[in-house]
Amino acid sequence: MKKYLLLLSVVIMGLSACRKSDVTAEQAAVDDAKIQAYIKANIVNPNFTKDPSGIYYQVVKPGTGAYPSATSTVQVVYNGKLLNGTVFDSNPNTQLLLSQTIKGWQIVLPKINPTGRITFIVPSALAYGVAGSGAIPTNAVLVFTVDLIGFYN
Repeated sequence: MKKYLLLLSVVIMGLSACRKSDVTAEQAAVDDAKIQAYIKANIVNPNFTKDPSGIYYQVVKPGTGAYPSATSTVQVVYNGKLLNGTVFDSNPNTQLLLSQTIKGWQIVLPKINPTGRITFIVPSALAYGVAGSGAIPTNAVLVFTVDLIGFYN
């Protein structure tokens, strides 16, 4: 009897994992369509690169020097908004431990160096996902413009 319960538990866990993957893949496809529509409707000179993670980014102004790592503390000026243009956060000068930011920042910030500017569009799974956060609704795609002032490890 215990053997059957164990087998049943394994099957249920396996099926629930499949459903989560399906939902994640569905949301990723929805987010990608939203991002492409946003770029087409709102960006005058779209020259975005799609990262394998699903993030679209554009180096607006190249910087100089070394690149930060995912464990760096970065000094940045940034603006974050929803696809509808609502600004949910903006900071004229702050320091952040990159490893404590959303996954989208951890992936993209190492692509620019100091004095550089980057615009990137983060799918919901690499931002706040189904949890949302404050003014950020669930499954929200986020748009950031970040100036990297400097960093240290």
